Parts: sequence; structure tokens; C-alpha cells
Amino acid sequence: MKAGFVSIFGRPNAGKSTLLNALMGEKLAIVSPKVQTTRHRIKGILTEPEYQIIFSDTPGIIEPKYKLQEKMMFAVRQALEDVDVALLMVDVKENLVEVNTIFEALRLKVPAIIVVNKLDDVSAARKEEVFAFFGSKSYCKAIAGISALKKTGLQELINAILQFLPDNPPFFEGDEMTDLPTRFFCAELIREKIFYLYQEEIPYHTTVIVNEFKEKSSLIKISADIIVNRETQKGILLGVGGKMIKQLGTEARKDIEQFLGQKVFLELFVKVRPKWRDNEFMLKEYGYH
Repeated sequence: MKAGFVSIFGRPNAGKSTLLNALMGEKLAIVSPKVQTTRHRIKGILTEPEYQIIFSDTPGIIEPKYKLQEKMMFAVRQALEDVDVALLMVDVKENLVEVNTIFEALRLKVPAIIVVNKLDDVSAARKEEVFAFFGSKSYCKAIAGISALKKTGLQELINAILQFLPDNPPFFEGDEMTDLPTRFFCAELIREKIFYLYQEEIPYHTTVIVNEFKEKSSLIKISADIIVNRETQKGILLGVGGKMIKQLGTEARKDIEQFLGQKVFLELFVKVRPKWRDNEFMLKEYGYH
């Protein structure tokens, strides 16, 4: 049996989280049109009779500007250390020279597969150009073309991964899909809705902490804090007469119910914690290690 660890790297919005969800057949990583939606390293465990692949979705590679982003890039570095195969993901329309600079800076010590995403919306000439460009790079051991959104090319990608995966017994039980707790995913689903419902800087100044998760006979009660930097941001999150926070709660609850397969009672509270993104103690408290 083949079993091993495969990490997905790339710039923000290359489609890394969409790929993880497509491979797993489940929504494990939140997605949005905005960059830097992913903040944590999220593992998905794909188990079949012949293999077990432990995928890691990682934050988009950026130059950090505050401590939270430093933590995000630390998650990227961690994912480099205990991996058997690296998936280097590129949007087919990206600047190839810039992406190559990022990939070379990773200084990979394991086989790398270039995953060219969004091939459903590009000319054959551009596809050929991108494949030729990365095919000439020493770090590239294979190239796979996919559309993560339309779920095309996934089996070919898995076949490419298996060529480089070592022989091992499985690392996890067959029914496990992730190593993260349910509370984490509930908080992430709330945070995803913030990315969709609020504009400008609001999503980047918020984080979500689930304080209560109680399973009752007919439903699950969840209580969560939304942390912001400033009082003005709290006002925007709440909206006039609490309209926005009600909409956020309703839409997040529906997604959480779908994820858990159970009725949910969701309570949301907005709390102001000035400069939390640059406070080491607060970042650890909020799960950014």
C-alpha cells in the first residue's frame, strides 16, 4: 500500500482550497473570491484500498506584514518539512516568472508536481506555453492540468502523486477525513460568510472563536465570538439595527447544519480586541500557533 503526505503550495487564489475540497469530495477548506481566505494548514485524509494520501492545504504564499501573516507563513514552512510530495499550484493566467520565483524560493527537497489550474477557461496555446515553461524547471518532476472548480483532471493528478508516494501502512483509520476538531470547521464556516458578506478590510481584521459546542437531543448549540480590531468594525459587523449580524448568523447556521447533518442553534457575539493580529498572546489564544 502507498501512503504519505502531500502539501499544496501556491499564491493566494490559485485554487488550493478548492482543489482540496474537490479531492476529498467534502468541504474541508473555506473558499472565497478574496485573497488570503485560508489562514491555517488544513489536512484532508483520502483513503482508498490501494493508498492513503494526507493532503495539506496551506495559506497562499505572501510577504507577511503583521504577526498573523507571519503565523500563516510559518504554517507554509511547517508543511514543507514533513511532506513526501509537493503540489505547486498555479493559475494558468498568472505571471509565470513571478510564480517560478516563489516556487524556487521554497527550496524543495521532495518531488514536486506542477498543478496548472483553471484550464477550462484558457486557449490551447496558453496551456502549451505554461506546460513548456514549468516543464523546463529542475524542481518539476511532473505536470498535471486540472480545473479544481469543475473537478476535471483529478484522477490524473492522483495517478501522478502515486508515482512518487512511498510504500507505507496507513497513518490514519479508514473513516477519518481530517485531524482537526469539529469546532474548528464551525468557526471557519462563520469566517467564510464574513468574507462573502463584508467588504474592504473587515474579513482581514476578524477571526472567529467557538466557545460553546453542546450536543442536545434535538440540536447542537454553538456560541461563537467574532473578534475585531476596532469599535467601528464592530458597528459594521452588526449593521443597522443588527441586520448584518442576523444575516451572517442565518447563512452561517445553514452551512454548519449541512456540514454537521444536524439542526443548529447559533449565537454570535462581536468583541473588540485592539491590534489582536500583532499580539503574540492573543494569536495563540485564537489558535494561531
